[in-house]
Amino acid sequence: MWGRANGLRVVELGTPGEMRTWLTDLVLAGSKKATAGLLELDYQAEDEELEHVGEHLALIYDSGSHVATLEVVEVALVPFAEVSWEFAQSEGEGYGAIEDWREAHRRYWQGEGYEVDDATTVVCLSFRLATS
Repeated sequence: MWGRANGLRVVELGTPGEMRTWLTDLVLAGSKKATAGLLELDYQAEDEELEHVGEHLALIYDSGSHVATLEVVEVALVPFAEVSWEFAQSEGEGYGAIEDWREAHRRYWQGEGYEVDDATTVVCLSFRLATS
């Protein structure tokens, strides 16, 4: 199960340290409006339900503090090979093409011990900054 903060499920982006700080700062700046997770790794293995539209989530900074509240605006289950360029751009991480997004995410999840293929189910979560 994921952690809770102030009664909300938490969102901790990326891995602790520099990556989490960078990704959280992108959200706070308004450029990151989405994140991707793996259904099997991030939800099923954690025994966690998918987010739902309208749900509020606590964005957690690398220090462990609740720095903002996000409102879920869309949740889509998409095969890895079919994640759209529009979604990749909404992640706000500066990818130049969908191939760059795929390579970076494949590498990230491989580093987490999970091999991704074209059929792997990605949870494409879009959100808006509700409070900061």
